[in-house]
Amino acid sequence: MEIRIGNSLLVLVQGDITQEDTDALVNTANSRLAGGGGVDGAIHRAGGPAIMAECRKIGGCPTGQAVITTGGNLKARYVIHTVGPIYRDGSHGEEELLAGAYRESLKLASARNLKSLSFPAISAGVYGYPLQEAARIALTTVIEYLKNHQDIELVRFVLFGQKIFDVFSAVLKDLSSEIPK
Repeated sequence: MEIRIGNSLLVLVQGDITQEDTDALVNTANSRLAGGGGVDGAIHRAGGPAIMAECRKIGGCPTGQAVITTGGNLKARYVIHTVGPIYRDGSHGEEELLAGAYRESLKLASARNLKSLSFPAISAGVYGYPLQEAARIALTTVIEYLKNHQDIELVRFVLFGQKIFDVFSAVLKDLSSEIPK
């Protein structure tokens, strides 16, 4: 599924983010940038040790923020590491922290003059964010950013599994009616 937002294209695909050839991949990192499981582990395995070497130099990243490293052996030139919130009950600033993870990743891409990036579903796995709500926050944040920043030409959400893809697609369909053509 895809929609146009000004000069930008927002695309949803089901697949493996490590195979993307956008300028940058967004990694769902932990605050220590120490590597881990899920998307984080897959990106580090596919990208090789150069990514971890740069992560160690950076040292860490607060929740809702983002940092950038080389893409190592990946097709993407860069990895933007962002830390999404662990979902507790929705009353501990989780929504703003999750929106911040997307927004700060986009800001880093703009600052580096990157034209394309690929996102996973941040915090929607082991961090326990309710999927429908995570999709709404992710897509709303990206759409609002793209409306005001025409420098990014392509944002891909690379979603692992049919269930996540279906939820993001339904949310995007609802949101797309509010986007001026």
